[in-house]
Amino acid sequence: MEMHSPAVAGMRRSALRTLAGSRFALRHANPARLLLAGYLSYILVGWALLSLPVAQLHPVSAIDNLFMATSAVSTTGLVSVDPGTSYTFFGEAVLLLLIQLGGLGYMTIGSFAVLALAHNLGPLRQNTARAAFSLPADINIAAFLRSVVLFTLISELIGMLVLYELFAGRGVEEPLWSALFHSVSAFCTAGFSLFPNSFEDFRADVPVNLTISALSLLGAMGFIVIGDTWRTMTGRKRKLGFTSKVIARMTLVFLVAGTALLFIAEPGIDALPPGERLMTAFFQTMTASTTVGFDTYPIGSLTHASLVILLFLMAIGASPAGTGGGLKTTSFAVLLGLVRSTLRGRRHVHFFHRRVKPARVQTAGAALAYFFGLLLVALFMLMLTEPQAPFEQVVFEAISAMGTVGLSMGVTGDLSYLGKVVIVVLMIAGRLGFLTFGIALATVDETSERTDNELVL
Repeated sequence: MEMHSPAVAGMRRSALRTLAGSRFALRHANPARLLLAGYLSYILVGWALLSLPVAQLHPVSAIDNLFMATSAVSTTGLVSVDPGTSYTFFGEAVLLLLIQLGGLGYMTIGSFAVLALAHNLGPLRQNTARAAFSLPADINIAAFLRSVVLFTLISELIGMLVLYELFAGRGVEEPLWSALFHSVSAFCTAGFSLFPNSFEDFRADVPVNLTISALSLLGAMGFIVIGDTWRTMTGRKRKLGFTSKVIARMTLVFLVAGTALLFIAEPGIDALPPGERLMTAFFQTMTASTTVGFDTYPIGSLTHASLVILLFLMAIGASPAGTGGGLKTTSFAVLLGLVRSTLRGRRHVHFFHRRVKPARVQTAGAALAYFFGLLLVALFMLMLTEPQAPFEQVVFEAISAMGTVGLSMGVTGDLSYLGKVVIVVLMIAGRLGFLTFGIALATVDETSERTDNELVL
């Protein structure tokens, strides 16, 4: 033993140096890279679990398992195989867990557990959580994460109980499991459904439509708005913050305008009974703008005019610090302010009578440029890999993936191997890319100066 002691001591010193180096690298790593690594780890673990024979009712290819794992973690909802007929209960449970982890965001669950045990978060977790949710500097990270987890679980529980009563009364098989699955999927704006045609069989069912819509809107509007509203209602704040006001108004405008346009312009919806017609127009608008991805009307049968409306809503997407994807309503608001200020000859960008900092304008412009640049590359590759697919279907699929929406005109299952790989990359970019790009543009000083009175992107 004495002969090997120098070697053992050397190995111990080397291991300690490696560990210290790893901890230093993690402590000083870019939060955006940590987020990407975290989401990729979720996807790889989910891919491995879905590949197990116990997870499959019949053999599912490796690329389809990867596609489904990515879609679940990114809360997109595009499916290359039908979840309800391809996976066992174990496989469906894996998908549900991935949806929950993806909806809450990387490090949220881990940080919540750390808070429960140690009552304190280190600088690394605080910086990563702040980057993941685009949080202002004056928000307490620990309190915010606690409220995120608790509000999510309470909302999903209430949604499950309501859906259970509705599904049980309508003869749905395994109503409790179906209620839990669709409640989580709706709140996390994932759009995964155990029904082969999503919610098309519930098109005229007002209670089911309203329950799914309420869950989706709560998840998509973001935890900043929910927390802000609660603090205002309980008297801890005098009024809503600037970001919450922008999100609420933009969301309302998109819902009203989209519903009205589909109600008037879509011939297929126009042929429905009046009440069903309004509900169908609203649900398709809601599902695109919140990026939840459920549908009550076949997307492939919509006219090109209606598709343009959905494409716009999917590209803009949900709001920051929420479960949805897209460019975000606040980024679109900044771009609107930029256009209006330019047309009026103003040097500074204003929105709702509030000046927007140049760094926020730069971030919004860069996100838009990144979106169109990535879309251009993706469309070029998809046109090479899917030469037989109609152009409008490919464009719709790509934007749906980038916005983590999950709506499809029916081309998903027919994609080639390389086509599925392209969509997988787009889904990852949609869940993380725009956020990562914004974080990369911001400096530490700019982040620390952000307050509740400044618009969050």
